[in-house]
Amino acid sequence: MKRREFLKAGGIGLAASTVAAPAIAQSMPEVRWRLAASWPKSLDTLYGGCEYFCKRVAELTDNRFQIQSFAAGEIVPGLQVLDAVSNGTVEIGNTALYYYWGKNAAFTFGTALPFGLNTRQHISWLLWGGGQDLLNDLLREQNVLGIPTGSTGAQMGGWFRKEIKTIEDFKGLKFRVGGFAGTIIAKVGGVPQQIAAGDIYPALEKGTIDAAEWVGPYDDEKLGFVKVAKYYYYPGWWEGTGQGHNVINIQKWNMLPKAYQAAITAASNDCFTWVTGKYDYVNPPALKRLMVAGAILRPFPQEVLESCYGAANEIYAELSKSNPHFGKMYASLTAYRSDSLMWMQVAELSFDSFMMRMRTRT
Repeated sequence: MKRREFLKAGGIGLAASTVAAPAIAQSMPEVRWRLAASWPKSLDTLYGGCEYFCKRVAELTDNRFQIQSFAAGEIVPGLQVLDAVSNGTVEIGNTALYYYWGKNAAFTFGTALPFGLNTRQHISWLLWGGGQDLLNDLLREQNVLGIPTGSTGAQMGGWFRKEIKTIEDFKGLKFRVGGFAGTIIAKVGGVPQQIAAGDIYPALEKGTIDAAEWVGPYDDEKLGFVKVAKYYYYPGWWEGTGQGHNVINIQKWNMLPKAYQAAITAASNDCFTWVTGKYDYVNPPALKRLMVAGAILRPFPQEVLESCYGAANEIYAELSKSNPHFGKMYASLTAYRSDSLMWMQVAELSFDSFMMRMRTRT
């Protein structure tokens, strides 16, 4: 190639790059959002998942889309995250949707329906069984859309000052329990209390409440419950899983480039693996430490479980008639649950049961 032709060709290349650069900049603008979480910083798996999510969004967008996370109370209290996103105080929040069951009981399906699904079943129903679409029909009424993030796995039944032997022991019991499960506790005679994580310990210590549940051994150890209540019950029948959600203001979402919307979705999916995987790793040694510290591990008596199960189904039948959102989600979830339980009994339960028996022989 002659020198003049080479320079001409090079000039075209340079000109093309100067034209392309603004187009790239327009498709990848610098965006700054704030995320309000329902979790204190001390809970390094729930709040840590928020930090991980923000980090992943930045990585996926070459740091052009930055989301700064704020713990409960830094912008709004932990139980007001949905409202803050709905009214545009922040663009995005991370929360448990069942905190807002007072707005509509169907919000419980976003986190955990008592006696509902386990962690794998729940994320399967949300993503493949139409559950998330039904939730977003409800969330649109709050000017918000939701994307599943981390899950805690099956939770513990909480910390009690006294031993629970029969359903009569729930009569008058002041019990901190998350979300919709309080309606079932009330139906069997308990007095449910909804208290944010950071306020549970002082309430239990002062005797304002008689019992409290949060998540499981790792978080419960951090919150110090073993110091003020010794009986540690399982299972947390109200939360066979504890599914979190990113909730996003719809107007802010629609303003994002498609690539940034995809980054939020991908980072939310990554967050599920990060949070759930970490809980499964850190809970076993934490349970051992709690027992050394004096925790008395107890299963809920069968009578208690069956009484609560019956009360739950009565409530679900009533709500399915009076609440269209609840009725649609309950019909969808129970249809899926029936087939899923049959399959898990064949595969998962038989394998897990065998391995647990073998554990005692090694």
